[in-house]
Amino acid sequence: MPATRKPLKPQDDQQRRLAWFRDARFGMFIHWGLYSQLGRHEWVMNRERIPVAEYEPLADSFKPGKWPARKWAQLAKEAGQRYMVMTTKHHEGFCLFDSALTDYNAKRRGPGRDLVAEYVEACREQGLRVGFYYSLMDWHHPDGARCARNEKARRRFVDYIHGQIRELLTNYGKIDILWYDVNWPLSPEGWESERMNQMALELQPDIIINNRNGLPGDFGTPEQHITPEAAGRMWEACMTFNTSWGYTPIDTDYKSARHVVEMLRQVAAGGGNLLLNIGPDPLGNVPAPCPSVLRQVGAWLQQYGPSVYEATDPFQGEWLITGAFTRKGDTLYFHCNRWPGSELAIGGLVCEITSARLMGGPKVKFRQVKDRLVLSGLPEKAPNPLTTVIELGFKGEPRQVLGAGHVVIDKDPWAAPTRKPAAKKTKAK
Repeated sequence: MPATRKPLKPQDDQQRRLAWFRDARFGMFIHWGLYSQLGRHEWVMNRERIPVAEYEPLADSFKPGKWPARKWAQLAKEAGQRYMVMTTKHHEGFCLFDSALTDYNAKRRGPGRDLVAEYVEACREQGLRVGFYYSLMDWHHPDGARCARNEKARRRFVDYIHGQIRELLTNYGKIDILWYDVNWPLSPEGWESERMNQMALELQPDIIINNRNGLPGDFGTPEQHITPEAAGRMWEACMTFNTSWGYTPIDTDYKSARHVVEMLRQVAAGGGNLLLNIGPDPLGNVPAPCPSVLRQVGAWLQQYGPSVYEATDPFQGEWLITGAFTRKGDTLYFHCNRWPGSELAIGGLVCEITSARLMGGPKVKFRQVKDRLVLSGLPEKAPNPLTTVIELGFKGEPRQVLGAGHVVIDKDPWAAPTRKPAAKKTKAK
């Protein structure tokens, strides 16, 4: 008889399930649905108060191109992203998967096929982890709002939501992430969120679950800002390329490759992940300039990947106009995003620097006097126009202390603090 594995404690099992996610660092978010046809944000049904009867025909006119998810997954791979999360159902209520619980789905309406199945296969072809976004809020379902006021409606709607989550976690093989969104209008008790999560873990024992069904889940999800969670808790910042999640061609304020690289440095410094969104058009094409930007980021990660994928445990540093740090073990990575020329000065480092080199390249001359580090003999132009990374070996526990006032430190910053002798009292004359 084969030996059975001893069950892990809940916190140990959580860390086991999160292990790959902590190493992944960078993922692709996909918002795609009927709203893509209107091109005015994924909340267009709500923001423009479009009645269900007027909105629903979009389900029949939605005619995606041939297998667009393969292009998304290939792009994610080129960008250095290690997982994807796609909207299986957004707030509009239309399901991109084949559901036995509603005809309002991609298999039975315009697309005539299961778009989630195509997405899952595309991810696996590229070796990417698979995530499912699922909105609890539903503007199409007749009980979606009245469930908060009527117990029979709540029972019907909660059974519907749980039933669809069961379908998603049963019909597509191994799924890595369950990404809930918007738990309006019920409380966690009303959603029966504990039972919901337990069902997910029974169906998918290795899955990780976010915090948007009203429970803490396995990881936090700061949206449109990069803010680490409490120490030791995993988190993932979800960010848009422009300011919209769905396809919105009138929203042209796209992030640059340099901006994305800086976001990667920030999440790495805080021990989190970056989930960067694209909103494909109705055919499934990724809007410009997203593909070009993602490929630039992918090329940067090919050169400097360890400074974000593997860098954790940052120290609390001060701001510098020339860049900022990540850290791994006894190596600091200085991400220089504004190249100063042949000489770079970094102030406030309270640790002994033992070596310096351009990451993946030659050693760099340096001198350190008190809390001022000067790197010299650098190329006049930045070796990488997005951000050049400099590796610094160090001894001691690194800190960066500058403050607002201009203070010159005249003593050894690594020496043990000394107590200032008390001033002698003198009698007034």
